[in-house]
Amino acid sequence: THPSTHPPAYPPTRPPMHITYLTGSYRPDQDGVADYLANLRSHLHQRQITSTVLTTHDSARAMADPTVQGAIAQWQVPQLVPLVQRILATPTDILHIQHAAGSYRFERSVFLLPLLLRLAGYRRPIVTTAHEYGWWDWQPSWFPAPWLESLKEWGQARIWWDREDGFLLTGSDAILTTNENITRIMKERLPSRRDRITTVPIAANLSVAPADRAAACQQLRHDCGWPEQAQVVTFFGFLHPVKGIEPLVQGFRQVVEAQSQARLLLMGGVETLALRGQDAEQYWQKVQGQIRDLGLTDYVHCTGYIDADLASRYLSGSDLGVLPFNPGISLKSGSLLALLAHRLPTIATCTAETDAILSEKRVIAPVPPRDSAALGNAIAALLQNSTEQQRLATAGHSFVQAFTWDGICDRHQDIYQRLLSSDSVGAAHPA
Repeated sequence: THPSTHPPAYPPTRPPMHITYLTGSYRPDQDGVADYLANLRSHLHQRQITSTVLTTHDSARAMADPTVQGAIAQWQVPQLVPLVQRILATPTDILHIQHAAGSYRFERSVFLLPLLLRLAGYRRPIVTTAHEYGWWDWQPSWFPAPWLESLKEWGQARIWWDREDGFLLTGSDAILTTNENITRIMKERLPSRRDRITTVPIAANLSVAPADRAAACQQLRHDCGWPEQAQVVTFFGFLHPVKGIEPLVQGFRQVVEAQSQARLLLMGGVETLALRGQDAEQYWQKVQGQIRDLGLTDYVHCTGYIDADLASRYLSGSDLGVLPFNPGISLKSGSLLALLAHRLPTIATCTAETDAILSEKRVIAPVPPRDSAALGNAIAALLQNSTEQQRLATAGHSFVQAFTWDGICDRHQDIYQRLLSSDSVGAAHPA
């Protein structure tokens, strides 16, 4: 985590708060949602808001942090009973659930949790952050689809449950989303909950470490064994098949043919919640094999997972950023915001479904996904256009100033204080 050095936006108006966060997994080195939560906790701690994380036993053992506690082995329905008991016994002001499907291994049991807590007498406020939404309807093969659709709509119309997230949203006193697209879909489905829904965009998942650019350039090229005049194009984030790594490596072959000083840095680990163990190792070997087969061994360097300060220095020493995600880029990408915060002119994939604001404001150089030739052409062209590089660097850095951890903490603190001062949610829940 990368704590802010800024003082609290305003002095506390009540005794220090304590928040209990519930998350499907808590491995910041393997999961973007966990990394987001680690940053959020660190920055809120600067404002005297302390927190505990309840998560899986495996995550708690790996973290070896007394504020990260194992409360469930697997996200199965029978294990919700001891989880409810644990939450009831945990002193706190607010329960804040972080939800993304992958963090819970795509299990839906957590959708029952708010209902079970209320039935068990839980009266503290419940907040849910939906990191994703609008794509994951439950469609079991054993239940007739027309009946299930009618049941989903019938309950949603009465605000008993949500067709996608069950009781997770309808049972929450405040709902946070990470982008306006999620907010729009949610408000259309749950119009009577509009006043509970707040958009809180994410911030960069990597703080800019103080670094002299010339020194950073020299260190990066030295560490990779590249010449001082190398032009470095950097991908930053977990390496995963949906991130467009293979089209990027394929497209970079034509970049090298046009510009022999071009180099590609693939910065990030492979082991994630979505790609684990042997699957992660096989994908790593597949990428290495592609690099060898294309004769790019001297032109492409893979770092694996590295610490935050070194990652920041490498970004400061790079010339371009590239994010060729197969689904297209969006403002949910902490990696994108990190590249822009480091003043890197950035090439990224865009589709009709992704955030149009990025290309409309000319913050990035857009390319279509899964098109290695277009990607190679875009990289080669931008490497030769110093004027456009400077424009993109300036535009991106200006744009990203609206996405800060201070702003995120302001919104969270406001919501927490509003819930604790409201008479609508159990006025006297114990702390």
